[in-house]
Amino acid sequence: MRILLDECVNMRFRHEIPVHDVRTVDFMRWKSLQNGELLTAAAKQFDIFVTLDGNIPSQQSLERFDIAVFVLKAKSNALADLLPLVASLLEAAEASENGKTRLIEEA
Repeated sequence: MRILLDECVNMRFRHEIPVHDVRTVDFMRWKSLQNGELLTAAAKQFDIFVTLDGNIPSQQSLERFDIAVFVLKAKSNALADLLPLVASLLEAAEASENGKTRLIEEA
């Protein structure tokens, strides 16, 4: 599975998802792209887009993008706050659906 981490997600989080091909917006050199442009570009190369931006579902019509969007709900983007979400993220990745948004929070 190909996963893209939004720039608001701590880039060290990518190392916690070793069974998938995980890249960051920064690595892809897409930091200048706005949400719609970013999702369009991401949909061409990735299966899942991971963000901390809980407003993205109301800002974009996500069903028009050929990519699943996962919103992480954590206290902050500190790695320690994101680590408890790894298991839920990996489980959700196996059942991801393009054009759908899924909230990932601590169980």
